[in-house]
Amino acid sequence: MDLSDFQALMRRTYGERDRERGVPATVAWLVEELGELAQAVRKGTQEDQRHELGDVLAWLASLADQLGLSLDDAAARYAGGCPRCGRSPCTC
Repeated sequence: MDLSDFQALMRRTYGERDRERGVPATVAWLVEELGELAQAVRKGTQEDQRHELGDVLAWLASLADQLGLSLDDAAARYAGGCPRCGRSPCTC
């Protein structure tokens, strides 16, 4: 699944509820999920890590959607390598 398909799926699945919740609450949920991901990386199994990565992606997609932004466009910043030096691998 590519990023735009995933973002559209999250919009269909959770979009109305997430918009009602609003951007500040969505950011709070995203940060909470990042904390859970950090815990899974430190002490969890690979399955725990995969689960938490998915949750982080879902909340990030919701935030992008509420902001009227595309995850594809955001990822495109890195399409040519490092956005600062333009190389891959980065030589900054």
